[in-house]
Amino acid sequence: MFTGIIESLGKVESLHSVGGDIRLRIQTDLDMSDVHLGDSIATNGICLTVTDWGSNWYSADVSRESIHRSTIADWKVGQPVNVEKAMLPTTRFGGHIVSGHVDAVGEITIVRQDARSLYFEVTAPVEIAKYLAEKGSVTVDGISLTINHLRGNILSLNLIPHTAERTNISTWKTGTKVNLEVDVLARYIERLLLGDKAAEHKPESKLSMEFLAANGFLR
Repeated sequence: MFTGIIESLGKVESLHSVGGDIRLRIQTDLDMSDVHLGDSIATNGICLTVTDWGSNWYSADVSRESIHRSTIADWKVGQPVNVEKAMLPTTRFGGHIVSGHVDAVGEITIVRQDARSLYFEVTAPVEIAKYLAEKGSVTVDGISLTINHLRGNILSLNLIPHTAERTNISTWKTGTKVNLEVDVLARYIERLLLGDKAAEHKPESKLSMEFLAANGFLR
């Protein structure tokens, strides 16, 4: 589990295909002295398992599911990435609960200066819009952010100078693809509202406005 508070700006040192999956090596200035084989490190919001490491780098294998769900297939050698080690029970919880399981890929549609901060608009896939809420939390490339405003599946964000300096957002331009993870609480609430119907094997969620009205959640 992570907090979405980025610890280091790493860099993709190598990246190649192995048996249909991707193996990569990330250069970082993280303190690697307490890292062990099998530990988790969030890399641009993707929870990766450490398979090898040194004093200033770590390697990981990326499954097809992660490749399909995230931007990793488009990564290039030398690309900056946001890095965060898994949180400890004693860690100050400054962001929100982040699992490192990317839900979908969004696209930066607007970038502009807003006083000393940077203003962004991100278009999220329609299928995850129901999990987003104004003033709620969302993870973008591993960064815990607050949604300022929400118009359908378009969310607006403001990033302060401190966040800009410690992350890869200086590389975000109109058209940039970013990894999105919704607040995990929204996913669990959806399952709870389904009740016994959650056990039915359906390719799509049965949660709808009609379902909520029929079960007394809407008046």
